[in-house]
Amino acid sequence: MKRSLREWLLRIAVLLLGLTVAHLGVSLFLLSDLGSDPFNVFVQGLFRTLDKALRWPFLTHGRTHVAVSLLIILILLFADRSYIKIGTALCMIFGGPIIDFFSALLSPLLAGAGLPVRICLLVAGCVILAFGMTIVIRSDAGTGPNDLVALVLSEKRGWPFSRTRVCVDALFALLGFLLGGVVGAGTLVCMFLVGPVAGVFLPVNGRWIERLIRALCP
Repeated sequence: MKRSLREWLLRIAVLLLGLTVAHLGVSLFLLSDLGSDPFNVFVQGLFRTLDKALRWPFLTHGRTHVAVSLLIILILLFADRSYIKIGTALCMIFGGPIIDFFSALLSPLLAGAGLPVRICLLVAGCVILAFGMTIVIRSDAGTGPNDLVALVLSEKRGWPFSRTRVCVDALFALLGFLLGGVVGAGTLVCMFLVGPVAGVFLPVNGRWIERLIRALCP
């Protein structure tokens, strides 16, 4: 069914809300300083391998991240372009600035935090990330490229999203480690916590988002 402009704008607003929440979680995760998330372990390993082999001065972690994200999008454009929506581009554009904003805001407050506080930040960050990520997915306005990998496999193969996410994260972490990326305690916590928590939040967030859409876009 074709969506009205009003519904699209509402879904995009929900996506941006979820993106903000998710990247608050990412910021807390990064501020815990206990390891990178699995996708960024892969990006880090790939960047280090390419940098060592090619020595391109313009190659950075951030640009490698963008390149991998674009590659995922290109693959999906050929495989099933229905997953590529305006929200996918918005996730790419606004994700970094949101993380920078929360990091700058919270960093002075959390500077010098002890290990118990950092562990709490790590766990809270993973839960908040999972909650926000599922809002983005259930907005049905698009999903970030790295999240699309697990989502597409889950829906195409009929696998539970929580287990699929754990397996995809484990694959990213393993490939990144083999390429020279750094796996920390936070990587393992993120790998085994985000997927199962997201599996709990997906139906919950899906219900309230669809109720909201029906109420405001009759």
